[in-house]
Amino acid sequence: MPGTVLLLAASPAGKGCLVDAASVLPILAAVPPAVLSGTDTANVVELADPLEPQAVLTRLRAAAAAPGPLTVFVAGQLQLDRRQHLPHLALARSTPATVRYTGFPWHWFREELRLRAPGSTSLVVDLHADTETWEWLLANPLDSGRTSAVYGRIAPPPNRRTVAGPAYMKAVATLLRSGHRPSLDELHQQALARISPEGGVGTDIVLTAPPTGFGGSAPRHPYRPERPRSQAPQGLVVASPQPNPQPVVLSGAVSTGHRHRHLAPQGQTRHGRGVAACAGCRVGAADRGAGRSVREAVSAVLIVGLGIAVVVVGLAVLALLIAAGVFVVLCVLALLGVRFLFRSPDKRRGHRQQHQQKPGHDQVWP
Repeated sequence: MPGTVLLLAASPAGKGCLVDAASVLPILAAVPPAVLSGTDTANVVELADPLEPQAVLTRLRAAAAAPGPLTVFVAGQLQLDRRQHLPHLALARSTPATVRYTGFPWHWFREELRLRAPGSTSLVVDLHADTETWEWLLANPLDSGRTSAVYGRIAPPPNRRTVAGPAYMKAVATLLRSGHRPSLDELHQQALARISPEGGVGTDIVLTAPPTGFGGSAPRHPYRPERPRSQAPQGLVVASPQPNPQPVVLSGAVSTGHRHRHLAPQGQTRHGRGVAACAGCRVGAADRGAGRSVREAVSAVLIVGLGIAVVVVGLAVLALLIAAGVFVVLCVLALLGVRFLFRSPDKRRGHRQQHQQKPGHDQVWP
């Protein structure tokens, strides 16, 4: 069965850009589709700096509907919307103030991929976060769905006036260009080993979440990142059956110097207290939030359109008033000219003689 590959690279334009995400697409495009997908044949869809979130949603929905294995490569920048404080993938027109309407909400990945068969979907991500989003990520998991395998890293904001590069994704693409397609876990570890000398050691949030399916197990307490140690600690897996399991992160291979972070269940708090939440309720809340976002966007567009219409009408009225004033002046001048041209000759002659007989200052009257 042929596979499907979605290549998505997005970052905002202007001063808010933290990473040159599109620079990795030529390297990924040089990899054979079969190697990208891990199947004999594959269909590749590429999105470079898309402008509209609906365009990304359409491509993602079409890829999710494909029957074969799906691999999604995402390189870009995360931003929080200022109202609900939810992570969004910033697109070309996104700014911190407008990302709610111009960015791609990250939970749309979870909603579009949740109906796929467990084990058939893989996400490879290389993300950068601004300061506000980074603080949020240290206390909240980046939930991509429990049926998808997620591998990658989230990097903190770079130095001021510096645009970082998608080093992790470039390492993945370089490894795949050799023509060998290892397992995603092995590919993930090799990519981390390659980028560890480039800086950021001990600060990146490393995502390692194999799919758990609908009957797997999830950790009861979220894992808090630690500084790298001299020896690799033993893997931590806490088996605790729950009605709604979430992706599990196995903390291992810390020798690369990266922090490992669990993608804890959405219902758990920061202190590890489990809160039983119905998956259907969460989906309904997400749908209501999406509907509210659409209504707010339509209202904003209508308000802007009404303001533009008022300005245009005002300018049109002002132009009509100016044209009317010019017309009145021209009419008055025309009437004066016609009156002068159509004077009778006698009146003109009498007026001339009157001026000629008028005594001057040097004449002496008897």
